[in-house]
Amino acid sequence: MSATRLPKKDVVIIGLGWTGSIMACELARMGLDVVAIERGPWRDTASDYNIGTAPDELRYAIRQDIFLRTAQTTDTARNTPDQVALPMRKWGSYLPGNGVGGAGVHWNGHTWRFFPSDFRLRSHYTERYGANFIPEDMTIQDYPVSYDELEPHYDFFEKVCGISGKAGNIRGAIQEGGNPFEGWRSDEYPTRPLKPNLAQIMFQKAAAEVGMHPFPLPSANISEAYTNLYGVRMAPCTYCGFCEWFGCANYSKSSPQTCVLPALVRLPNFEARTLCEVTRINKTPDGKMASGVTYVDSSGREWEQPAEMVLLCAYSTFNVRLLMLSQMGTQYDPVSNTGTLGRNYAYQTNAGCLGYWDKDTNFNSFAGAGSLGMMADDFNGDNFDHTGLGFVGGANINCTTTNARPISSRPVPPGTPRWGTQWKKATAETYGHTQSVGSQGSSMAYRDVYLDLDPTYKDRVGNPLMRMTFDFKENDLKMSRFIVDRTEEVMKAMGAKQIVKTYKRGPWSVVPYQTTHNTGGAVMSATPDKGVVNRYTQHWDVPNLFVAGACLFPQNAGYNPTGTVGALTYWALDAIKNQYLRNPGQALVQA
Repeated sequence: MSATRLPKKDVVIIGLGWTGSIMACELARMGLDVVAIERGPWRDTASDYNIGTAPDELRYAIRQDIFLRTAQTTDTARNTPDQVALPMRKWGSYLPGNGVGGAGVHWNGHTWRFFPSDFRLRSHYTERYGANFIPEDMTIQDYPVSYDELEPHYDFFEKVCGISGKAGNIRGAIQEGGNPFEGWRSDEYPTRPLKPNLAQIMFQKAAAEVGMHPFPLPSANISEAYTNLYGVRMAPCTYCGFCEWFGCANYSKSSPQTCVLPALVRLPNFEARTLCEVTRINKTPDGKMASGVTYVDSSGREWEQPAEMVLLCAYSTFNVRLLMLSQMGTQYDPVSNTGTLGRNYAYQTNAGCLGYWDKDTNFNSFAGAGSLGMMADDFNGDNFDHTGLGFVGGANINCTTTNARPISSRPVPPGTPRWGTQWKKATAETYGHTQSVGSQGSSMAYRDVYLDLDPTYKDRVGNPLMRMTFDFKENDLKMSRFIVDRTEEVMKAMGAKQIVKTYKRGPWSVVPYQTTHNTGGAVMSATPDKGVVNRYTQHWDVPNLFVAGACLFPQNAGYNPTGTVGALTYWALDAIKNQYLRNPGQALVQA
């Protein structure tokens, strides 16, 4: 049965998470007729994350209530191109959101700006260390947009979110207590830093003692009452410890629900269709433009939604897959090194150490927040001399107090039995007396790491699944080992009586959770032969299609992607509003 054709809209948005809600709000406020199509259900703070039910570890952290189900869709995975990829039967290594708000509902809230050098990574390393510094199989590249161009949009996103923090560089003037390595900022953070726990106080002192420059983690768990640029009011964090994998019941964690949707739903020219999965982006008969989308509703009925403009705002890997299913772009081939769609997939390289203290040191880790932390960037990016180290990249070093939830927060010393009397005794003796110092490291892009469509496995509507070919490469593992040794130095200065150091090791496994920071696959580029979209996130081949999210990154930095995703969204909106809508259907060019 053919799809039922609906009346045309000005804009159709695929996905209603961070990027989709921001795009919808800004364009609907201009008077455009906007519809957003979301695979999951509607999610609202008051009804879905009520204070009486939200802090339920079993429901949300263990049974993963708000995450995508593999019965809806999944990915196949392998480490190398010569292996057969198999489907993930349960999401593990990363956890895509399901429903309005997307992964913006369940994130911890670390909100970073990439360094200016991150945006010209290949050029920067080549200029500083020479042409032979970058390994031959590494396909890292410069962004087609600079930090200076994105800075106003970083600032706007942070003010929409009410981010708590301490500036380290305001218009070139280094600020005491902030991050001295960060790019210049036009303004201070909207709200003050969160109050540090004992762990952050100890880390700050210890990191300074070993020569680092500690500063408060920029946090989307805001520290004080705040009204954002859309007129939405937020409340101060209560340090409940239920951030990552949970919706915030207190209106304190920046998310589409707390920052954008309350303003968006009041606009009469906006419509959201939930429990509807877009299966392809349609083209005009000549193949030169997008004509809208086809989607399937919860009853299995197929619909066609025509639109003048299509905005692809789903999760990063789902954006890439939908472009592949819609045949928009040329599939990357690692053998011939041709094509761009699926190229430059990257992940993240995290590791660190865990310290144990005597009973007289009580960290009270249950009083935490997703981004309550103290950081050091001395070994992030290229803030340190890489000469002779044998690797590209770096990592932030962090001491966070996110939670001490009773089911999953049970650290015990090495050699402790996994169950029984001795395990119970060790749990009681160590609970509240442990703390980690971790690292969040970069992930470079490589020729044989990529995304494509699986030749065997299909989803519930008959479309091929996304196939991921990924493994941790020696460059990134070597970088991580170097950084973990630095975390141990801080831990020793903090006075831990026992330290357990954990290096990142390969091969990559889909089973244990690592991060949901999947990047690349539809990267932005200065020329069509290096990416899928141009510097304004406009598709090189389909000018009325714009793509959002971390799929645009040509590699991943030593930071969470959300701050840069937000900045790129407002950067794209500026181009749409001030250039594209004045001359619809035309490719945007740099002024």
